[in-house]
Amino acid sequence: MTMRLADIAAQAGVSEATVSRVLNGKPGVAPGTRQAVLTALDVLGFERPPKLRQQNTGLIGLILPELNNPIFPAFAQVIENALVLSGYTAVLCTQTPGGIAEDDYTDLLLERGVSGIIFVSGLHADSRSDRSRYLRLIELGLPMVLINGYRPDIDAHFISNDDAAALDMAVSHLASLGHRRIGLAVGQERFVPTIRKTNGFRRAMAEYAGVADTAELVVNTLYTVEGGQSAAQQLLDRGCTAICCGSDIMAIGAIRGIRQAGLRVPEDVSVVGFDDSPMTAYLDPPLTTIRQPVRDMGLAAVASLLDEIRGLPAPRTELLHRPELVVRRSTAPVPAKLPAAG
Repeated sequence: MTMRLADIAAQAGVSEATVSRVLNGKPGVAPGTRQAVLTALDVLGFERPPKLRQQNTGLIGLILPELNNPIFPAFAQVIENALVLSGYTAVLCTQTPGGIAEDDYTDLLLERGVSGIIFVSGLHADSRSDRSRYLRLIELGLPMVLINGYRPDIDAHFISNDDAAALDMAVSHLASLGHRRIGLAVGQERFVPTIRKTNGFRRAMAEYAGVADTAELVVNTLYTVEGGQSAAQQLLDRGCTAICCGSDIMAIGAIRGIRQAGLRVPEDVSVVGFDDSPMTAYLDPPLTTIRQPVRDMGLAAVASLLDEIRGLPAPRTELLHRPELVVRRSTAPVPAKLPAAG
């Protein structure tokens, strides 16, 4: 196929002169404009010039919110391996408090001429965040996939865990053990996964536990050990015999809070985590949790992104993956009488 500047310019929405400057490595082209031209080359099936190809071809940005929560390194491993097998290299970008923010990473990736970006639990998962950052990438023609945190106002491909179904599984399991006073320790209200988990919890509590009003059974806090501990202390004060947690990290904190109250897991209080992080089977007791299908989600994200890079139509919608309940020893039948906390 003969490369025509006019075709590339039309696809990228720039002038032929700008295309020429990019292809020849000339300075004076904005990073976003340069990326639009490179993406146009990929979409149209043209090979990048050797100089550009050597530096930039095959680079995919992978932006994670943190590495402290084991679920994110698990996503990174699956995605990086899948990209390598397809001839691409992940540029891993992780955020830390006070460090480089998602928008800054995005700009850096654009400057490096990445072929696409995968966002895992990024700002898109915040229902109150400004969507313009993603609209800008769409306008540039940059292929991207967003994992967890569906936003219908962003015209992109989303891969998500079915959070509502996950809480349905957790509550159903606890109700089958006789628990009716079940609490939910979950993240801040503005996050899409939190909203979905809470809605799933409320519906499941009505169906399986006969509880219509769950207002005092939901504690919104941080997705941290400390957040889980604080939530557990509040839920114990409200008479809960079981606690569902929004992450395995929170579940570790919940167990700590329960023990500090002089109670036992699971003899006095049952705990269910979320994610099935690698360490959950080795906790004391091993944690009953919801397994997020990380491998399937990561592979689907890579496949969707590469299809878009190759110019194949990708669905601009959400692909929901069903989780799995993994029963271990942190859940047990409801005690005949909950001992007094403390």
